[in-house]
Amino acid sequence: MGTQTRWLGARATAIRVGSDWNCYESTTTTRTRRSFSLCCRWSPLTTLASSMPYEKELAAAKKAATLAARLCQKVQKALLQSDVHSKSDKSPVTVADYGSQVLVSLILERELPSELFSLVAEEDSGDLRKESGQDTLKCITELVNNTLANEGSHSFSTLTTDDVLKAIDNGKSEGGPVGRHWVLDPIDGTKGFVRGDQYAIALALLHEGKVVLGVLACPNLPLATIGRNQQNSSSNEVGCVFFAKVGDGTYMQALDGSTQTRVNVSAVDNPEEASFFESYEAAHSSHDLSSTIAEKLGVKAPPVRIDSQAKYGALSRGDGAIYLRFPHKGYREKIWDHAAGCIVVSEAGGIVSDAAGNPLDFSKGKFLDVDTGIIVTNQNLMPSLLRAVKESLNEKASSL
Repeated sequence: MGTQTRWLGARATAIRVGSDWNCYESTTTTRTRRSFSLCCRWSPLTTLASSMPYEKELAAAKKAATLAARLCQKVQKALLQSDVHSKSDKSPVTVADYGSQVLVSLILERELPSELFSLVAEEDSGDLRKESGQDTLKCITELVNNTLANEGSHSFSTLTTDDVLKAIDNGKSEGGPVGRHWVLDPIDGTKGFVRGDQYAIALALLHEGKVVLGVLACPNLPLATIGRNQQNSSSNEVGCVFFAKVGDGTYMQALDGSTQTRVNVSAVDNPEEASFFESYEAAHSSHDLSSTIAEKLGVKAPPVRIDSQAKYGALSRGDGAIYLRFPHKGYREKIWDHAAGCIVVSEAGGIVSDAAGNPLDFSKGKFLDVDTGIIVTNQNLMPSLLRAVKESLNEKASSL
């Protein structure tokens, strides 16, 4: 590479990493359950899951998400504001966002060659096919090739820009109730990613409309507990992968692949001892409504605000007991923002539902039809949480 400069977009700004100008860093206890969770509740699929345990698919998903996380880590370390441009919905999109989607698409296709491949993903190649996106496309292509080379994979020849565009557009599936569909958010929490905070690579598999496995790679989440009075852990170890498959529980391991540990949601039954998570960005969820609900419920601790589905991961290991998400009117939840997190929490013993207590339905395409918001907690707290939510929503409606 020498000191050759790679350009990102029209502003032609380079990132310096180490001693090289480049667009990336160049580096050579079983619990008895009475039933399945709400997001994966019993159906004829339960019997199917016992005969098709999804081991091969889970291994492929972990490999894909972990490799994508490594790519994202490199870019985040070298991130300049000029790396980010806007989509039509004004959410930031980064080189890493596209690169992550390319890697997941390629790895899943390679590891599962005999399966009909369907991927429902957040990004498409529209902006990259424009003249203004050509420099960014070249940077993504080089970044992906470098990441694959560092992995030591000989299964891929050097990718062209056309290969990259095709891999991105593999994510155009609409999903639905029939067959298998992978669901991906290549960087969930892009604003957190840009700030240097929490984000996640969120990957799930739907089978006949049900979530049957999920992986959350959270590169910046500490291995130690976060939560009330512990948002800044004394531990320097960061980077977690949470994974779950239907009927088999939820596990966590370090991003470097160390020994996995089974995790469980908090068993707290006293709201005064509970802490709750909510979105970092007020634009993503009503902090005022969450505060009202927490007060009615009797929660004493202030909210823990972090980006992305890392909240689901933290909740699954008992860091907090409640997650509240109430988007502003008119917003439609996408399946890739919750599919992986849903099964990670539910297989850890938690419950995920909409504000009326209905299970999330991932069988209707890219969007979730939810009543007002999404709430997550353990079985002990859910009845009282639903009452507090109902009372708060009624008060809000009567005040309008």
